[in-house]
Formats: sequence, structure tokens, C-alpha cells
Amino acid sequence: MNLKPLPRGLIAVGACALVLTGYAAAELPQRATPPTLVSTGAGSPVAPIAMTAALPDFSALVDSYGKAVVNITVTGSTKTRADMPDSLPFGQDDRSPQSFRRFAVPMPAPDTPTHGVGSGFIVSPDGVILTNAHVVDGANEVTVKLTDRREFTARVIGKDAESDVAVLKIEASGLPTVKLGNSSTVRVGAWVAAIGSPFGFESTVTSGIVSAKARRLPNENYVPFLQTDVPVNPGNSGGPLFNMQGEVIGINSQIYSHTGGFQGMSFAVPIDLAVQVKDQLQHGGHVVRGRLGASIQDVNQQLADSFGLARPAGALISSVDPDGPAARAGLQAGDVIQKLDGQEISQAADLPARVAMIKPGSRVQLEIWRQGSARSLTVAVGELHAETLAANAAPKEAHGRLGLALHPAASGEGSETGTQDGLVVDAATGPAAAAGIEPGDIVLAFNGTPVHSVEQLRTLVAKAGKHAALLVQHQDARMFVPLDLG
Repeated sequence: MNLKPLPRGLIAVGACALVLTGYAAAELPQRATPPTLVSTGAGSPVAPIAMTAALPDFSALVDSYGKAVVNITVTGSTKTRADMPDSLPFGQDDRSPQSFRRFAVPMPAPDTPTHGVGSGFIVSPDGVILTNAHVVDGANEVTVKLTDRREFTARVIGKDAESDVAVLKIEASGLPTVKLGNSSTVRVGAWVAAIGSPFGFESTVTSGIVSAKARRLPNENYVPFLQTDVPVNPGNSGGPLFNMQGEVIGINSQIYSHTGGFQGMSFAVPIDLAVQVKDQLQHGGHVVRGRLGASIQDVNQQLADSFGLARPAGALISSVDPDGPAARAGLQAGDVIQKLDGQEISQAADLPARVAMIKPGSRVQLEIWRQGSARSLTVAVGELHAETLAANAAPKEAHGRLGLALHPAASGEGSETGTQDGLVVDAATGPAAAAGIEPGDIVLAFNGTPVHSVEQLRTLVAKAGKHAALLVQHQDARMFVPLDLG
């Protein structure tokens, strides 16, 4: 664990400093110090702001619910580590070494005796425990240790890799439990605390604040993470994130780090989502998710201008599965989904998680923006199987005027991508090339209008304003590419 003893002199000085610091921190919330006038060197002295608010005290929370937090040890012959691969999180052009990482203490290489450590928390007195799926992934045996030192062999009821939630069961009764909260009401800036086993140090308490809500991470389509600055490290995985009322609002799951340790950003699975997953795993053994059958992308300012939107918000549909629920409801490429059952879709990443938690067969109301006006559609949500719910196709940026040499797609020219119409790009120069449009790409629509001939496109461009959006087929992917016509 790379722990090195300090020299005796340093230990003595450190102990003294610890005592003095602890005393000062304890005194601060209990009395308000009279403000001291500070001279600025010119004019009248300035009175500083007096600190009268007490710092948060988590001791009562730990006393009440700390006993429900457990240490999880897994053994097996394969890695239980489920770190994200060392691929770049923001695209192929990002050379930074940082990455999002799950942080259970990892197992060594396969084919050797292996073990890993994580955390969890008891949600029912008969021994039902919530943790991360990556904590128990690949484990042959799972051991749960309580704070009273009792140990139990746990059974994995189920695990869901997409949400990183797992449900365990130990044979016991009368166990202490946590109180589950409501993650949807969490406020950014609120104090929170984590309890877990970082690096195997059991029952460790750390605290911080909620830094952001509904955070989307690379390759995580279905979880709107809570971001905090609570220090968590390997071994904290699966442990609870508490609010000041002692309620669990999340499961600590990932950190953003290029060292493998905490660097100021940690991410928790919201408890509302985790409970939905838990209930499905307990009753059905697997998680059923809803599906729309459409590929979506974010709306940036240029696309908003092109489609006549007041602001860049919503989920822009770039393609529709012809046999999917979206197509049956009449959704089209170029529609911007603005609301789902009355709830605003501020960005494309909001949509997959919301749809995924809808029971297949349910009918939902979508408010969309189509060709300059708002309208409503009712969609019967399908069931997600192995396919992706909504692939976020990030458009490349483009500037300048349209500069393309094109010809109508000949019979069979786009058959390998399922495209039967449009204009094939012969050459792309200037702004079009800078936007990423390449020879062989197929232009399908201009500002939502399907294009069939070069003359038609030329007419549409002449009538357009300063901004436009091209729907382009690039190999097997479709996306809207914004262009500034100047």
C-alpha cells in the first residue's frame, strides 16, 4: 500500500499541528468572532465579512447509518476491475491522459489467485445490499464484512453493467439499514458525505459538495451522474453518498483521474435510478429498458439558427430506424425533441436515460420542433435489446459558405448504407472540407428539406439565410452538419 513511516520528529510535530488544527476547527462554529477592521492602506478601514455559519457536522449521520455500510471482498480467477479503457474520453483528437475510471481496488492479472475490494450498503434488514456492478464483475466468491466484524458469503442477485448497479444478498436478519433519499431533489452546492473502504481502509468518511447534476460520461448512455468533489478512491466503489439528512442519494461509481486516484471529481449513480434497477433485478433478474429507435445529436448555436430555434437546446434527430417506434409515430430526421411528457430535454444526452426507464409499451408525449413550428406526437415506447437506444453523433464544426461538387446518387450507389437518394459528394473544399464532409459522403437534406438534384440544392442555398444544416450520410452514420453561409 506504499505506506512509509514518518521520522519521530515529524510525527511529533504533525501530532501537535493536528491537535491545534482540530481545536480551531471545533471552535469556529460555536462562536462568532467580532469583526476586525482591516486597513487597506488608504481611506477608512474595511470590515471583513464575519463567519457565523457552522461547518457541517456528519458525526450524527455516521452514528445513525455508518453501521449499514459494508466492506466487500471478491475473489476469483479473472479481473473484477472494470475501469474504462485507456481510450480518449473526448474523441480521437484529444491527447490528454485523463480518463474516467471506475475505482474498485482491482484484481491482478488472470490465471493467478485474485481478490478485489469495494463497498456497499444494506437497504433491507434481511440482507439486501446495493453496490456497483463492476465491484462484483467476474467474481467467483463475494464476502461481505459488517462494521461489527461479522462476515457473510453473499449471493449476487443480479447486476446491470449499463447502470453499474448490482444487488447482493446475505443470509442474516435484523441488520441496520440506510435511509434512501430522492436524488431528483438534490441541489448543486449541497453538502454530501461518502462512507466506504478506500484502499481497504474500512468505514472511512469523506465529505464535499454536489458539483453538478445530470452529468454525462463517455460511453455511459443511461446514467445522469451526480458529480461531487467528495474524495473517493479505489475501494470506495459501491459505497453510499449521503445528504445532510442522512439519506442515500447516490452510489459512488467513478472518478476522473490520470493518476488512478482522486483528483477533485467523483461521480455517483443517482439513487432514484439505482432503486429502479434494483427492483427489476430482484423481480425479473434483468433490466428492461425503453427504446425510441432514433439517432440523436446535440443542438449547437449554428444548428439552432439553421432550424429557427430560440436557443440551442433539445435532441436533434439525425436518423430514424424505419421499423422502430419513432418512425411509427411519425418522427423524422431534422425534428428536435424539446420535451418528453412535459419534461424539458435541454441536451441530447438527457433523452436516452429518460427513455430507458420507461416501461416498454407505454405511450409518451413528445413535444418537437419541425420546420419552424412546434407540434406534439405520441410515441409507444419499444423495448431496447442489444442495440443502442440513441447514439449521440457529435457533429463537427463548420464555418464559411457551402463549397461542394456533387452528383445525384446513381442506382445502387448508396445501397451499402441503405441510402437510395441524395447527392454524392465528388469534392469538398473550403468550409465544407473543414466541416469534415468528404468525397463519397451523401447529402440527404438541406435545413430539413430532402434534396434530389443539384439544382434543387442550389435553389435552397440561394434562399437560405446565414445558417444552414446539411444532413449527411458518412459511411453507416447520419448526422446534421451546421454550416455558416455568411
